[in-house]
Amino acid sequence: MSEEYSPEETMQEEMTGEEKARQQRIPFQMIQGKPYVTWCLIGFTAVVYLAQAISKWRFGVDILMAYGAKRSAYITYRHQYWRLITPVFLHGSITHILFNMYALFTLGPSLENYYGHWDFLRFYLISGFTGNVFSHVFAPNTVSVGASTALFGLIGAQAMFLYKNRRILRNYKMALRNIGFVLVVNLLLGLSGGIDNWGHLGGLVGGTLLAWMCGPEMAFVLDKETQKVSLVDTVPRSRREISCALVTVFFAALAFALQGR
Repeated sequence: MSEEYSPEETMQEEMTGEEKARQQRIPFQMIQGKPYVTWCLIGFTAVVYLAQAISKWRFGVDILMAYGAKRSAYITYRHQYWRLITPVFLHGSITHILFNMYALFTLGPSLENYYGHWDFLRFYLISGFTGNVFSHVFAPNTVSVGASTALFGLIGAQAMFLYKNRRILRNYKMALRNIGFVLVVNLLLGLSGGIDNWGHLGGLVGGTLLAWMCGPEMAFVLDKETQKVSLVDTVPRSRREISCALVTVFFAALAFALQGR
């Protein structure tokens, strides 16, 4: 999309580059990158589901589900810790995967554009991990699969992005209300049974926490040579690296400390 930077009528004799950007009509271009990671996640998840279907057809049992679903007893007593992340790529029905992949297709591209490809992938996986940790700790008798743990993390990240960048976004309050409504409705639906609400809540907590610690904080920066304004993320990479590590370690410790209680 293209917008024009709003000018001020009064001019001062000495101004910094940023001040000039505020007082001149400077074309602003928001660069939209291709959401390659979102597409790859959707494609990979679809391939995994196809493998699940072939397994059930060929052997009469879903082998991937048997070895990858979140089963707390296997995590605690057999130390199959991969079950805290593999459920993100497994689904129990065609309706289940279609709903989740549509949600990823809707939420993923904008967040990937702001986070960048690699950081978005890490965020997706960490949110899925935190959701499965919550499910493992607070719903140990539930066998669960699905990308919704990670998707709730994306919803939390989207809300935090709007809040942290509210000074440069229009109608952010309305957008936040809409997100809140979606979250409440989905959590209430989870109370009807058959849905791992603890997994959803864990993904939401993990994603929101991570976005609060190192989510994009956008600012307008003027290129003095081209006199064009770019919207850039001002969060240092070191801060994002440390935040991702801290959240992962914290939830891993939570899983070990509270499992089997």
